[in-house]
Amino acid sequence: MKPQQQLILASAVALSATQIPYAEGFSTTSSSSHLVEYPSLSMSASCARCYRSRPATRLSMGRDYDSIDAQALSELEGRISSLLNSSTNGVNFVPRISPGRSPISPMSMAEASSFHDMPWTTTIGRSDEEDPLLYMPFWEWQLQFMQESLSNLHPIECSTLNDIDVSFNENKDKRARIVNHCYASDEYRKIRMTYYDAGDSVQVFNSVWYPDAKYNLPVLGIDLLSFNRKRYLAIVDFQPLHESEQDHATTYEHILKPIKDKYDNLKGRMSSKFYDETQFFSKEMLFARFEDGKIVYDDLFPAFKSYVQTHLDLLKATPPASNPEDIQFVFERQRAYDTYSADRDPAAGLFAAMFGKEWAEDFIYDFLFSLSERKEEGLNLTPPMFGGPPSGTAAKGGSPTRTMGNANEKESVGLNK
Repeated sequence: MKPQQQLILASAVALSATQIPYAEGFSTTSSSSHLVEYPSLSMSASCARCYRSRPATRLSMGRDYDSIDAQALSELEGRISSLLNSSTNGVNFVPRISPGRSPISPMSMAEASSFHDMPWTTTIGRSDEEDPLLYMPFWEWQLQFMQESLSNLHPIECSTLNDIDVSFNENKDKRARIVNHCYASDEYRKIRMTYYDAGDSVQVFNSVWYPDAKYNLPVLGIDLLSFNRKRYLAIVDFQPLHESEQDHATTYEHILKPIKDKYDNLKGRMSSKFYDETQFFSKEMLFARFEDGKIVYDDLFPAFKSYVQTHLDLLKATPPASNPEDIQFVFERQRAYDTYSADRDPAAGLFAAMFGKEWAEDFIYDFLFSLSERKEEGLNLTPPMFGGPPSGTAAKGGSPTRTMGNANEKESVGLNK
């Protein structure tokens, strides 16, 4: 890497480390996307935004980064030196640049939260219910909670590696549609939200919260499903990254147990038809299959709120890691979680039938579980069902053993595991 490139990237690190949102006076004349091409530093779009112009001084450079205005270079060097030497009461800031961060969407939060006319008020399908969009109140509450509770919340892109926009799709003939929103904050590198609407036939709300890799904590997974308003399935869990709870930065099952104990209807056990509940599931998972729709609002909704609030409380009480190796290890465990989940997603057949095989594979591998590794043979497109696993499916893998920052039946359509 050329010295000019190192200096520019170092400035992004310094600015991020001190949590200064913008570097006044420094910008590139070329596209900011040129700043994210170096494997030595995975820079997110939020870092690229650190550069913008002012009339007094402009940092100009060609695509090869060979020329930098001398005055701008001198000012930039001074700014970097000042930032790197600064601290507050002797406390050094942890850089905000972490692996896995996605490009920021050009939309504002107001535009993103209402994208594709969300929240919907009517269904695309057939319904005899007064509340045809059963889980829309969950969507609305979660988004409001995120806006009120998270730092620097912003939308991120909902596109795949093939540049396919997966933020919305519909099958008008079959009266089904799906919408996806994706956000990030200082606390979470990715929070994805999915709503699938097919009238009374199927209603799904799914969300996964991935903590920034500086936090060695479980992923928050939410999967709520309704079939014909007669059969319901719900999973809400702090999904562990490691086999042992003790290998996380903070233990958490003891704070979930009092919440779970309030709701006898949410104390079911998951079978192993698709998943091994000893991998990426906690002992305090909320799991329920039921036929009484009243449970959705009487038990599931308040329990869901408590788990979401508790996850954020846990993260805020956990000191972020500063060791790059520890941060990378957590990121690799999140990658393992995504790969495990993508390989076993029983909704693949549903998505392929409704929206096409190519869209389904891109959606699952590049959006739902964007860190996953694609299998050469592609997804298992066995139609979703309430009974047995796809033929030849078996649990595999496991969590590697490593100590860092220690504290002394899914059986139907699902979007997170």
